[in-house]
Amino acid sequence: METPRLQLRHLRLDEADIEAISAIFGDPVAMQYFPRTYSRIDVEEFIQRQLHRYATDGHGLWAVTLKTTGQVIGDCGLACQLVNNTEEVEVGYHINRSFQKQGYATEAAIGCMKLAFDQLGLSRLISMIRPENVPSRRVAEKNSMTVEAELFWHGYVHLLYSINRSASRGTNV
Repeated sequence: METPRLQLRHLRLDEADIEAISAIFGDPVAMQYFPRTYSRIDVEEFIQRQLHRYATDGHGLWAVTLKTTGQVIGDCGLACQLVNNTEEVEVGYHINRSFQKQGYATEAAIGCMKLAFDQLGLSRLISMIRPENVPSRRVAEKNSMTVEAELFWHGYVHLLYSINRSASRGTNV
């Protein structure tokens, strides 16, 4: 998938992708809203989960690369999540800190949301975001997602952001 500045592709279990994702998931500042940072082994397992999702769900979190250089700057995509005993599809994103505040997460998420609504035929998407994670909340809000509920999920309070396909019409999604 392509956006104006980015290409999204399957993550690979190779040194380049492992290093690029480790630079994000091993960064304590980037992971401050997560329970912990990830080791190299954790990152390899994360990529394996995405490979499994591609095969079983037809989507997952993809590598976000700059069109100009091909450099992996993060991941973004669609992941099935169980929320309040309901299977939902979440838009998720992680961007390397040195590339944040340039609109890349917003742009990648818009591309994933368009794919979900227009090609996969999904009628609803969510994002689970901790209330204190203001940067991720801004991305969701720029993409016309709204807070539907506050709930306890995976050991922490989260805001359940959502958008329906019909609500996405006439927006940037």
